[in-house]
Amino acid sequence: MVKRLLILLSMMALSLSSFAQTDRFEQRYNLLVSKFGPAGVGVETLLDNWEAADSADARVHLARFQFWMEKAKTEQIVSKAEKKYLGMSPLFSLKDSTGTDVHYYQETFYDDEMYGKAIKAVDKAIALRPSDLEYRFMKANAYIAYEKGSPDMALVYLQRLADMHGNKWNYNSQVADEAFFADAMQEYCYSFYTLGTPAAMEAFRALSETMGSIYPDNADFMNNIGAYWLVGMNDSKKALKQYQKVLKKFPGDMTAIKNCVIISRRDKNTKSEIKYLKLMEQYGEDSDRASAQLRIKALESR
Repeated sequence: MVKRLLILLSMMALSLSSFAQTDRFEQRYNLLVSKFGPAGVGVETLLDNWEAADSADARVHLARFQFWMEKAKTEQIVSKAEKKYLGMSPLFSLKDSTGTDVHYYQETFYDDEMYGKAIKAVDKAIALRPSDLEYRFMKANAYIAYEKGSPDMALVYLQRLADMHGNKWNYNSQVADEAFFADAMQEYCYSFYTLGTPAAMEAFRALSETMGSIYPDNADFMNNIGAYWLVGMNDSKKALKQYQKVLKKFPGDMTAIKNCVIISRRDKNTKSEIKYLKLMEQYGEDSDRASAQLRIKALESR
């Protein structure tokens, strides 16, 4: 899996000092945020003055976006029966009166009206800096944060962004090439996967298919479909078939090989497991080869 370069901007934590020009508004803004947070005392008044002085400065709209996202959110402790919720581990767990485990999570909620103002603000920033991916990623992050386990708007937005893959993009004032774009979109696939809900899994599959059609020589997106069948749908037969497609095109892909080993072991198919262990021995690193050899020896001695 690619490095965790995405979620990325730690959605609310981008310092505006990363932009090229520093002026009095930016200096005062950064000082206020450092002391009181992005929606703290005096921030809104400063943003009003900043926008009145220069409404064409994308930074002020980004700051306004951060202001409204911070104002919109509240955090609550929620109880769930699941051991994982929206990709999170519980803060703590207790037993109810029947002895059943109840797990407690900290969940973030957003006020609809304030969230809408945040989206309008980031849209203004995007309109002013249409080639800068960081603004578009922030909007995608905001959709995911708001929708959580039902990422319908996030999926549509990211698929539209995928259709723009041939554009000349920048990211934090650096040229963002096709490889960077593909890696970033893979991070969003992964974020859907980690949410773990049925709707998020479908978004994971859909975005992976979209990206796979654009980048047919990228093994990550093909492997994603295998993970969808294996984890999301618990269908090892279809998962194995997908991973075999990956290996036909990328014979040494270790993600596919290891998942074929897992599927074969789970299905108690010794012949198949040995087959993929030998591929692991052939293409893997030293630790992979060593563990494959030990497992093959154990299986063949039965």
